[in-house]
Amino acid sequence: MPVVENNLRPCQAFRLGMIEYEDALRLQNRLAEARKEEKIGDVLLLLQHPPVITMGKSGKTQNILAPQTILQDKNIKVIFTDRGGDVTYHGPGQLVVYPILNLRLYGLSVPDYVWRLEEVVLRLLARCGISAGRLEKFRGVWVGGEKIASLGVHLSRWISKHGLALNVNTDLDAFNLINPCGTGRRVTSMARILKREIPMEELESLIFQEFAEVFGSSLHEESRQMLEPYL
Repeated sequence: MPVVENNLRPCQAFRLGMIEYEDALRLQNRLAEARKEEKIGDVLLLLQHPPVITMGKSGKTQNILAPQTILQDKNIKVIFTDRGGDVTYHGPGQLVVYPILNLRLYGLSVPDYVWRLEEVVLRLLARCGISAGRLEKFRGVWVGGEKIASLGVHLSRWISKHGLALNVNTDLDAFNLINPCGTGRRVTSMARILKREIPMEELESLIFQEFAEVFGSSLHEESRQMLEPYL
């Protein structure tokens, strides 16, 4: 059913490019607090991270397969976070999407919210000619039995943090350092499937479109300078 224009919820959208994981987490925390206090509206962040391994609240350290010495040689940190899920890898060529939303205003439960995040990715991939789906026992988005997008969220007073990570042009060899999400399953990327590199800026624009459609949002892309008070 098409979205009625008058019911669209405003959301400010930002493209941040490459940003360290710790800096992005600090930014999310500050934006989430401001959202709770209604000092700002809903926010959508698109970015990439330098190589980093993150552990969710249900993460198990045995799912980090590489010895610490190898991680140090590769200059890859392991960061424990407050998102849901187990272990994952972030790196260049992976599109990370962090929505800072008041889910109560959307009338969404946590499962509904996660389903919609998956739906954004599924629609985006379909537009790019990739047939993907969900697996009953595992969160995320899958192409066959291989994971192409991971999800992990955190909610406090119905304000969301964290989000999803889509493998676009990602170096998939880096996932050999971990047991991704603790599933024992392989990962894939858009570039591997389509056998070409995907322009990230073009993909970001498509994410904006699909997010607006799935969440019933009116997205307004803003300059990074507007986030300066929270960086």
